[in-house]
Amino acid sequence: NTFLGGCDDTLAWCRKFASPAGNTSGESAIMKPDGHVEGNSYDYDLIVIGGGSGGLAASKEAAKLGARVAVLDFVKPSPKGTKWGLGGTCVNVGCIPKKLMHNAANINEIMIADTAAFGILAPEKTSHNWEEMRSNVQNHIRGLNFKYRVNLRENNVTYFNKLGKFLDPHTIEVVDNRGEISTMTASRFLIAVGGRPSPLDCEGGDLAISSDDVFALEKSPGKTLCVGASYISLECAGFLAGLGYDTTVAVRSILLRGFDRECADKIESYMQDHGVNFKYKVVPKKLEKLAGDRIRVTFSDESQDVYDTVLVAIGRSADTSNLGLDSVGIATVKNGKIPTVYEQTSCSNVYAIGDVMEGCPELTPVAIQAGLSLARRLFGGSSEAMDYQNVCTTVFTPLEYGTVGLSEEDAVEKFGTENIEIYHKSFVPLEWSISEKRSHHDGFCKVICDKSDNMRVVGIHYLGPNAGEVMQGYGVAMKKSFTFKDLEDTVGIHPTTAEEIVTLSITKSSGEDAAAGGC
Repeated sequence: NTFLGGCDDTLAWCRKFASPAGNTSGESAIMKPDGHVEGNSYDYDLIVIGGGSGGLAASKEAAKLGARVAVLDFVKPSPKGTKWGLGGTCVNVGCIPKKLMHNAANINEIMIADTAAFGILAPEKTSHNWEEMRSNVQNHIRGLNFKYRVNLRENNVTYFNKLGKFLDPHTIEVVDNRGEISTMTASRFLIAVGGRPSPLDCEGGDLAISSDDVFALEKSPGKTLCVGASYISLECAGFLAGLGYDTTVAVRSILLRGFDRECADKIESYMQDHGVNFKYKVVPKKLEKLAGDRIRVTFSDESQDVYDTVLVAIGRSADTSNLGLDSVGIATVKNGKIPTVYEQTSCSNVYAIGDVMEGCPELTPVAIQAGLSLARRLFGGSSEAMDYQNVCTTVFTPLEYGTVGLSEEDAVEKFGTENIEIYHKSFVPLEWSISEKRSHHDGFCKVICDKSDNMRVVGIHYLGPNAGEVMQGYGVAMKKSFTFKDLEDTVGIHPTTAEEIVTLSITKSSGEDAAAGGC
């Protein structure tokens, strides 16, 4: 028999006992001993190399748990000389400026496509001031850089604007911007240096810029060639075209490799209709500088065109080549990434998170969550592993794409065609419905279920407005292994595009028309 206590304790026990269990048992991380002891003689308990989202999250969490923590962050300029401050790729040259410029393109499209239908008087043709937008975006970023510095100080994390390199498992050599060299020691190290864009490997490839440069361009990019069909390339092409710039995407093979093919095809069609040009089955062969800083591009099919800007987004590599990893016995794999087991490298007191880690989704929230989880294991007594499965993401193309779980192709490969059921629907978002220039476009959603496991939902895909906001909540449900019956039993919020997912009823296998009707 168990003594429960008084009335309040008994009620609390009953609530806990009767609550749905869900999928609450996190995987335990079994890690190798790393030799850390409290009260050690090293300069710090933890030195974090890299001041991006993951590194900052881990450092602050470790400090809250009583560790002595330092962060090293030293931004090496891009080949074009672009520099930025504390905060890593996301805040400086990634998610934040990208989303703001995507929003600028959305505003411009609203002005062009929607204002007349809603009775708002607006100019028939808009114009865009790149310099004004750039200035405001960069000012916002500088404000975030300052806040990150303040947050580190408030959380008792020591910040060094220095570049680090391993000498042995407990010692790094650091150099500041004046070239002064010193050493620092720590019981543990965390590598969180992220990645950098891969360069264009062809004659004149140094004339191209990357995503490290585009958001800080002093003047408008003008006529632009985006090389690559990654989400970074397509997002940049989307907002540039949306702002009125002549934009072309050079596609070597397919768009959005690794994403759901049906959704990628719909994004391609939408972008074509919104003025983005595509050149297929080609790569740049040669870049030549012309008068007026223009660039002539010769493609692999021998065709040529002239652009004001060539933006390369063909992949990224981990920024590990100068970390001295050989001094601690860590070997990197493809693209400079570091193999780990529960974020622990082959050198037991050196850890890695984020884009630098092999097998890790290259997403800011993943790095943040991994950093928090690792800090709690190292200094808080936790044993819970980071869960890298079923992570939501959104591609901010002109037709936004939110997704969580498996693509249709991956679901077929994993479970077999006979074991999956796909519910799908095309719909016109209400906010598009009275705009003549939009009404011929559709949103789209589909839910992929495993028939062999009680119709468990294994993938959700959504194309339409506010894709990130729509998808986030479904990510929680995916973590709890919800079924299609759970989805059917959920009452939607009306009128929204998010409710299109909970009102799905047409399966692909039925062959019925998937176009939505009614209100």
